[in-house]
Amino acid sequence: MAKKDNEVLEWMKAVGIALMVVLVVRTFLYTPIMVKGSSMNATLQDQERMIVSKLGDIERFDIVVFHANKEQDYIKRVIGLPGDKIEYKEDTLYVNGKAYDEPYLDKQKKEVAGDLTMPFTLEDTAVSQSTVPEGHLFVMGDNRRDSKDSRHIGAVPKEEVIGTTNVVFYPLKDMRIVKQ
Repeated sequence: MAKKDNEVLEWMKAVGIALMVVLVVRTFLYTPIMVKGSSMNATLQDQERMIVSKLGDIERFDIVVFHANKEQDYIKRVIGLPGDKIEYKEDTLYVNGKAYDEPYLDKQKKEVAGDLTMPFTLEDTAVSQSTVPEGHLFVMGDNRRDSKDSRHIGAVPKEEVIGTTNVVFYPLKDMRIVKQ
């Protein structure tokens, strides 16, 4: 009987340790998320599942997941960093006066009539100032014509960012690393 009790105790310890490891990894390192909606089409599709990394610095063009409100997390692309002046004209992104190529939009630009991204400056958006505020990010969905993003909700406080993501793990047939 003592041998059986000892075996049960060892199993309970192993399961407890495994649960603690999972909790630490999900809390501090990585967590899964599911894409909801079409705001990141054609880069990401509705219902795809991804891994969010809570490690490292956030850079321009990273895809981030953040708390949009108490009920929802959004997934968007970082366009502007603190202090950046953002402008779109003639379907081209300008950051601090310098034009940037956005290859992740090329397919969509070929499929739509007119500009994919309508012209704007930060003052024209919910940010309502000339530069991205300190401690904030300016984010946009890749589906520019159907995305609720910083143009509508304002700059995103960095403390609301859960992490960055670029690994789709489900559905298995669509498993891939998303390039910037």
